[in-house]
Amino acid sequence: MSIAINAISKRFGDFVALDNLQLDIASGELLALLGPSGCGKTTLLRIIAGLETPDQGQILFHGEDATDTHVRERQVGFVFQHYALFRHMTVFENVAFGLRVRPKKTRPSETEIKRKVHELLSLVQLDWLADRYPAQLSGGQRQRIALARALAVEPKVLLLDEPFGALDTKVRKELRRWLRRLHDEMHITSVFVTHDQEEALEVADRVVVMNKGKIEQIGTPEQVYDAPATPFVYQFLGDVNLFHSRVHDGWAEVGAARFAAEAGDSDKAVVYVRPHEIELSRVATDKAIAGVISHSRLLGATVRLEVDVKDAEVVEVELTRERYQEGGWQVGEPVWLNPREARVYPAA
Repeated sequence: MSIAINAISKRFGDFVALDNLQLDIASGELLALLGPSGCGKTTLLRIIAGLETPDQGQILFHGEDATDTHVRERQVGFVFQHYALFRHMTVFENVAFGLRVRPKKTRPSETEIKRKVHELLSLVQLDWLADRYPAQLSGGQRQRIALARALAVEPKVLLLDEPFGALDTKVRKELRRWLRRLHDEMHITSVFVTHDQEEALEVADRVVVMNKGKIEQIGTPEQVYDAPATPFVYQFLGDVNLFHSRVHDGWAEVGAARFAAEAGDSDKAVVYVRPHEIELSRVATDKAIAGVISHSRLLGATVRLEVDVKDAEVVEVELTRERYQEGGWQVGEPVWLNPREARVYPAA
């Protein structure tokens, strides 16, 4: 089912949660709403579900106005961060719940309910836990049961609000891969909310980056990471170094390095460079930035160096362990930074 969000706005008192949002979600798409706390992503998800009513604008489901349609009639499945399973019910009864509470004329027979529940439990690879209670399950298992329960009512749209937020890092990664595979099998139009950049980039077909009730950028994971539309997107999606500069003859200058800039002469500018896009050298060149290594940190397969540079906050350089060891870099030694990729934005 396709979803069109047309000029949606929502306020809570003086707080603007959503500000004239426009968004089209394709049928069968897995879309991530990504942004910091308070940016409006959960409010938008609740409006799509029918749990909140917009102050203005329209929600269209497959071309039909669903703005005032009751949540029960929207055919939406909802998965929350904290599972929301019924503790007094077995896993089987939790998944069967949505089928049992249907009106009598649309309620399946007991035989059909049993078949459907076991089919779903097999789909989430937990059929062997049918007789257990939620308290007997791990966090990852509970979340998969919550997803099975949401799918039991055969929703046209699946909405997930920080579905893995309460889980530890290892389980989160496992469930992310599992959710992507499950979506590729079922092709239900799905929207999930997250503040985890890695999660959005790994799982989604497209990412909607939100900030202060507005959409900053919409694109594939590659588009939003490789070609960020705004400084906010650049900083939110991964680590970034900021070099403060002024523009002269169309170039922002940082030390001896020059970067093409659209701002006018003498305008202040900020040069954005990701840590892994910086090459280190002991030889000065006409396009390098001078600095001194002040600290090094081992981060698993990579090493993060901090370099003191004039006209910049501490600059971080990310190297593989192999490159770090081959270079023999030492704290306190002078170095030259050569950015491979950079983006220049006018200073705020």
